[in-house]
Amino acid sequence: MSDQDIIDVQPRQPGAAADIDIDIDKLKTWGWVSYLLHLIVAVAAVIPGAQASITLLVIALVMDLVNKGDAAGTWQESHFGWRIRSVLWAGVLYVITLPLFFLLILPGSIAWSLISIWFLYRIVKGMVRMNAGRAVD
Repeated sequence: MSDQDIIDVQPRQPGAAADIDIDIDKLKTWGWVSYLLHLIVAVAAVIPGAQASITLLVIALVMDLVNKGDAAGTWQESHFGWRIRSVLWAGVLYVITLPLFFLLILPGSIAWSLISIWFLYRIVKGMVRMNAGRAVD
């Protein structure tokens, strides 16, 4: 009998695989809710005349900030960071280009459109990766 033939049976401890599955499912649910809120805002930003409340984005950002610690060490940790960075970078880029928007409407509109398309791309990429059960690069 080799060491590989020995099966070590231990009572299930709290935090074992079944509990981790529950946590993963909870994180995945939070992730989908957050991605959908981001997606609503991102699509509205790309479609001329469509409006989505910035409140949706703030709610999603707060959800991600609150739940990010629970995702530590899982493949979903990258998704929380991805969404948080996406919102923060988009916000910084909008603020930086705001004077351009007011001074020269056409270049400002082009800049904001490009930022919005970039944001939408990041949200869709994250959703595709999460659906596949993969981390985001």
